[in-house]
Amino acid sequence: MDGAAELTGARYAALGTTDPGQDGLTEIRTGGAEAPPEGVLSVPIHVHDEVFGHLHLADKQPAAPFTAEDEQLLHVLAAQAGIAIGNARLYETARQRERWIEGAAAVTTALLTEERAADALMTVAESARALADADAGVILQPTEAGGMEIVTASTFEDPGDIVGTTIAPGSPVLVQLLGGEPVFIDDSATDPRMTTHVRHRFGPSMMLPLQAEGRLIGTLALPRRPGDRPYTAVERSLATQFASQAALALVLADARDGRERLAVYEDRDRIARDLHDLVVQRLFATGMLLESAQRRGGPADPAHAALGRAVDELQSTVQEVRTAIFALQQPPAEAPTSLRGKVLRETAAASATLGFQPSAHFKGPVDTLVPDEVAARLLAALRHALAAVSDRAGVSRRSRPSRLEITVDVTTPLPDGRDAVRLTVYDDAGTGTTVSWRSSLRQGCQ
Repeated sequence: MDGAAELTGARYAALGTTDPGQDGLTEIRTGGAEAPPEGVLSVPIHVHDEVFGHLHLADKQPAAPFTAEDEQLLHVLAAQAGIAIGNARLYETARQRERWIEGAAAVTTALLTEERAADALMTVAESARALADADAGVILQPTEAGGMEIVTASTFEDPGDIVGTTIAPGSPVLVQLLGGEPVFIDDSATDPRMTTHVRHRFGPSMMLPLQAEGRLIGTLALPRRPGDRPYTAVERSLATQFASQAALALVLADARDGRERLAVYEDRDRIARDLHDLVVQRLFATGMLLESAQRRGGPADPAHAALGRAVDELQSTVQEVRTAIFALQQPPAEAPTSLRGKVLRETAAASATLGFQPSAHFKGPVDTLVPDEVAARLLAALRHALAAVSDRAGVSRRSRPSRLEITVDVTTPLPDGRDAVRLTVYDDAGTGTTVSWRSSLRQGCQ
């Protein structure tokens, strides 16, 4: 523009675009005028057979009309400007494509090698937000009610008011999102398809399907601030490709995690089978031999009492091994849902402070007979007892136990005949300490 003004003697020169904001450019002018003066000489600027904008000149000095030579010169300059703008567009497109490809590759690598499953969605949201120069990276997933809910949000500020936002069934945009279609929005605050309470915080937005192998994982939304320029066609295309690759990486990462969990389950099952088939059977056979020897010797045999103690110890060991087998059969990555599993979890947690693994025994079908309310009180009593043992162990070595036995019994009724559950926690510190707790299976603690 400066060259055009200088060559033609114009005091005013401006370049205006037909699609403001498409390239981050609206209008550039030189000279002091805020608006084009009258008698403007204007020629179009073509970029790849489309009109990008116009080059304007006005206020020729000394005061005189523009000549044909001025107009011809302006056409030449406009043609050169079109070539320069086209090259700049190609360079910027190539640079953007490279950034998105590198970003998609980095996300894929992270999901398949480093990231935990719980962090996978956040990794996608954060990477997409940075690549798109968006104000937020948001992931929505379908709800059981037929809507979509924001489950992950990466923002410059606290995303607490965004996570949990739900697009209710019946929303105009929901059909497209659940159908795996991309949605492009010029202004979230005014678009009638947007119905969430956070829509006023954002301007232009892209909502892209996270879909791979026929499976819709959710939607990746990339809103910009109000007043920011809309996404270009190139940005929309690159972001859509990124979402497709990210969805595939999420599916592959989920499959990897599934294979790893399966391998763990199989290994634990193998160990449990070995314990049952080898250890338990051998211990049981040994116990039978000892019982047989005890019967042959009779009560007068000096070894009678010792054999009885050995049999009791073997039975206790068999119970502990069976408890260990049950623990191995629990899903390692999930919180236990049965009372038996929850008791085992508490005892395992106590082993970290005690320095040894407590033993747990279960009498009767505790998982089916104990209601949830009673189970919650039992676990609270168990935690209290375990904490007391740990506290005593920390005070003095004499108070430190070497053995801790936990028994949950549903086979012994209360004195009045009502069915009950009884918890007993015994440790051998000093002269031994026994903590007992019991509750009716239908009423409160007794």
